[in-house]
Amino acid sequence: MEACMDFLDRLDPDILLKIFTYVDDPYDLVRVSSVSRSWRHFVIANGLWKQLCLRKFSQLSRVTHVVELNQCWAVGAVEVGSTYLKEWEYLERDDRAYALLARASTTFIDRDCISKAISASSTDNYPQESIYNTLHPANNVRGRASYWSSKGQSNPAVPETLVYKLVDDFCVITEINLRPFQVYFHEGLPIYSAKSVRFRMGHPKSPTDSGNDLPGYSLPDSADDKFVWTYTSQEFPMAQESHLQKFRLPEPVLCVGGILQIELLGRVQRCEIDGLYYICISLVQVLGRPLSPAFGVEILEPCGKFVLKIKNHRPFELQAQSNHTVNGTVAEAS
Repeated sequence: MEACMDFLDRLDPDILLKIFTYVDDPYDLVRVSSVSRSWRHFVIANGLWKQLCLRKFSQLSRVTHVVELNQCWAVGAVEVGSTYLKEWEYLERDDRAYALLARASTTFIDRDCISKAISASSTDNYPQESIYNTLHPANNVRGRASYWSSKGQSNPAVPETLVYKLVDDFCVITEINLRPFQVYFHEGLPIYSAKSVRFRMGHPKSPTDSGNDLPGYSLPDSADDKFVWTYTSQEFPMAQESHLQKFRLPEPVLCVGGILQIELLGRVQRCEIDGLYYICISLVQVLGRPLSPAFGVEILEPCGKFVLKIKNHRPFELQAQSNHTVNGTVAEAS
């Protein structure tokens, strides 16, 4: 019988790494790790799980190191001066962490990830027209119209921003939905939408800027003075229509720090009463998945890098499957 050949022993390591960079599905990488001990060793030694996560989420380049809280995996005793064994322990820790993160961030059903409204760049009538109203799905609450309205501007190019706290400091965000408000109590039923919209995600510059104590109608300073933005989306055109408009991000985004800013760019509707341009939004939805309780982050000031913390020490069992759910849809494994 002809002996089996392991091509890991025959190919140059650089060529092997190039080949494995094409493995973008966590389930495929599980299969790779399960071939043999030598393949498993290759995956760990070259940090293939970390590389996969970095390709999916550039925000992870800001991770300084990984910490396992209440570690439950058995690790053999490491002798003093055994540098290789210590380094291998670190590699195995990163392998576990990024394998868990890859599974958690690519296989899930979208849910609403907004925790609360923090602030708006302006509000016409507070609290009747505050940003808090954008969290209610109904256009009418307790007999009163429910929406946020900006202050009026004579210049239609003046932008507005809405800032929200997400349900977790570590979330994967896939889609953001907005519904412009149709003012049914004005003649002509005008819709005060924006021309376009852009999204930013990031974290507070300091714990005191987390949004817990900020007023709900306007920031005392520019939002850029309070937060660090680690992601900025493309600009999406917005229709002057009162239905829920869905803005699917080109790729899922890892929000580190739990802060979302919505930039409303340009005004299209002028109020016939005062001749000023307004923007009115009745509903905001942010879809994705919080990564707690398995994960946590610690932002390091002032550099903005962060420590990735693994809190849940029962690792996901990544098993090769012929069918699996990805971002709420069933994908056939090839």
